[in-house]
Amino acid sequence: MIPQLEVVAARAARLAPPPHAVASLAADLRRELGADRVSTVESARRAASNDYAHLSPVLSAVLPAKAADVVVYPRSAEELRAAVALAYEHAVPIVPRGKGTGNYGQAVPLAAGLVIDLSGMDSVLEMGEGWIRAEAGTSFVALEAAAKRVGQEVAMLPTTVGSTIGGFLAGGAGGMGSIEHGWLWEGFALTLDVVTPMGPLTLHGAQCVPYLHAYGVNGIIAVATVRLAPLRSRTAVMASYESFEAAVHTGQRLLERRPAPRLVSIDDPGLAALYPLPTEGRYSLRAAVDDSAVDDFRAAVEADGGRVDSVDPDGIGYLSTLAFNHVTLRARKVRPDLCHLQVGGDVLVRDPDAVRSVLPGSLLHLDGFRHGFGGLLLSSFQDTRTLYDGIDQLREMGVFVVDPHTWMLGGQALPAIRETAVTNDPKGLLNPGKLPA
Repeated sequence: MIPQLEVVAARAARLAPPPHAVASLAADLRRELGADRVSTVESARRAASNDYAHLSPVLSAVLPAKAADVVVYPRSAEELRAAVALAYEHAVPIVPRGKGTGNYGQAVPLAAGLVIDLSGMDSVLEMGEGWIRAEAGTSFVALEAAAKRVGQEVAMLPTTVGSTIGGFLAGGAGGMGSIEHGWLWEGFALTLDVVTPMGPLTLHGAQCVPYLHAYGVNGIIAVATVRLAPLRSRTAVMASYESFEAAVHTGQRLLERRPAPRLVSIDDPGLAALYPLPTEGRYSLRAAVDDSAVDDFRAAVEADGGRVDSVDPDGIGYLSTLAFNHVTLRARKVRPDLCHLQVGGDVLVRDPDAVRSVLPGSLLHLDGFRHGFGGLLLSSFQDTRTLYDGIDQLREMGVFVVDPHTWMLGGQALPAIRETAVTNDPKGLLNPGKLPA
């Protein structure tokens, strides 16, 4: 079913604040936080009102062109609480923002209002065995560097390592490390300090789940404690195969290996050619494996009739740019006609040709997870109807499809997200338009 995004956007736009409310809020923010923390300059407002939703031709066509009215740049949890309280007092909608690397329009203000840019809250506060505590604007580059100094690493991180921990928790799902550690809601977040219009919350363990991948509709993450793992030395390895089945067989053996690789990706030849990779029309397999597993990897590739193309101890960063939604970003630079779906399920490896046949010119990308392979199906975008008819067909085949062409929240946690939003935000001013009616 095609989501009625134009209707949702129009409904959210009705919450746009009147000019006098915006002016009063900006004045109060400057008085409370200082003039250097607040901007109403058009270039700043526009920069704070976009994310990577341009990867979707559907979202690009319906996202509002109007920018936020005000941007505020808090440098502490106290300044964040003050900004939220003032916006609520003036009935101005609030959208939290990290680095804007999300792909769904999570950080796009549908009702204009106030964008809170959290990237200035970037301090690592403390860490111990198996955990690190940091402000929401701290990048994964900084988190990983701090963890490595004490012989640890972040258990899971996005391939866009410049992303912030708050943005990833509020808008992400999985990444490098998910083969071993699962998804965000599988124990990655240990504690959250959340700012809501009704006051601050401190959450532990399972209490964090409704605030993960919730786009800030029920509260804004100020500080997070997330899981660390023992630091391991890894090597980037690349192989290629004549058949998809052979590449998948090696990949599945890698997923079962302990210690688990941090990353395993597989691409159709048509995608590998867009990067480009030196696979010469073959299927590409790439993995970040423990140094001790390199010889086993070579043996597994050869046993499956493949060819080892590269072994590079310094290549992990490069491999990360050929995984998850980096694939869409890279592919669209060469072929802007492509659009993507996020897909999962055994049918991807059991009957990949049937999956590819649903949409025109489909190319399949797989990433490893704890329970098997998921990934992306990229196809030539014809029109919205063709795309959503394809989604329906894929789901009928048993493919699990996450729609990346809508900003509206979904998933198993949606009832809990909605319940906490009603409690924490009775005026409905936190990122309006992102919760389904």
